[in-house]
Amino acid sequence: MIEFLGLFPDELKNVLEQMGEKAFRAKQVFSWLHKGAAFDEMSNLSLALREKLKNAGVDQPVSIQSVHESRLDGTKKFLFSLKDGNCIEGVLMRYHYGCTLCVSTQVGCRMGCLFCASTLDGCVRNLTAAEILGQVMCANSTLDGERVHNIVLMGSGEPFDNYENVIRFLKLVSHPDGLNISLRHISLSTCGLIDNIRRFADENLPVTLSLSLHAPNDEIRKKIMPIARRYNIHETIAACKYYLEKTGRRIVFEYALIDGVNADEKQAHELADLLRGMQCHVNLIPLNTVKERNLNGVSNKQVQAFLEVLEKRHISATRRREMGDDIEGACGQLRKKVLEEAGQ
Repeated sequence: MIEFLGLFPDELKNVLEQMGEKAFRAKQVFSWLHKGAAFDEMSNLSLALREKLKNAGVDQPVSIQSVHESRLDGTKKFLFSLKDGNCIEGVLMRYHYGCTLCVSTQVGCRMGCLFCASTLDGCVRNLTAAEILGQVMCANSTLDGERVHNIVLMGSGEPFDNYENVIRFLKLVSHPDGLNISLRHISLSTCGLIDNIRRFADENLPVTLSLSLHAPNDEIRKKIMPIARRYNIHETIAACKYYLEKTGRRIVFEYALIDGVNADEKQAHELADLLRGMQCHVNLIPLNTVKERNLNGVSNKQVQAFLEVLEKRHISATRRREMGDDIEGACGQLRKKVLEEAGQ
């Protein structure tokens, strides 16, 4: 079955011509799909064509299974259903500059980072470009008069472990005949697959790159991130510098503060040494407790002390605004809870 949402207009044109339809129908179908429409809602298409499309494939590959809305800040946590019965998560956050959606790129994750709930059950499979895009369609369907303006690929999965589908998604979501979301409003987070960081730099797509660093040295990083056993920290920083040089876009370093692991002032100074002179920003994240790993977050005082060291060392840094705490907003938490309740 064809996932029509994952096709570009020229690809749709080829499919429709094989059905005996006129080429101009491709733009109509593409436009409808990117509005989140099902085949039956495509009112300017003949009933015969709609039946052909339904027989050939899938219109919207993602649906909303449940929505959990924060009483604290209006953040929405979605549990999305896929056609094969798998489920994934997304988070919709409201800011003064518009709505931001955090999307997943895989069902689960195989990177094994100790602080992340997404990886606890491994990776089931990659998401298709249509399934990544479908999360945006679903979120838009809940917004009355608004739409998603910013996207972060920071949900379940490692985007660069699903490289081809992620690239196709980026080109689809920014297509002028579709949602037309500027790539400059999209951030992609990777744990550090450096070959694909360099490859992505050469794609010449003006996406903001976020690197999950979470440690100032290899000794600590290897304890919490298996990828550090494959690529050392200096190779990883070198790949980030290559991205910066090729795109001219500032790198964001994600740093989850874990009590007793990476959060003291000595490590803050070490981090400042590592990033000195680099066009970057550090996003400090108070860890959500991961009970399965016995990892705990830090106090507000510890966060502030770490932040002050970076600021005094002239490293741009902020504390990430915590959103959706009362609805298990961190990626992987809701899916894991649902699977446990289902006995899976």
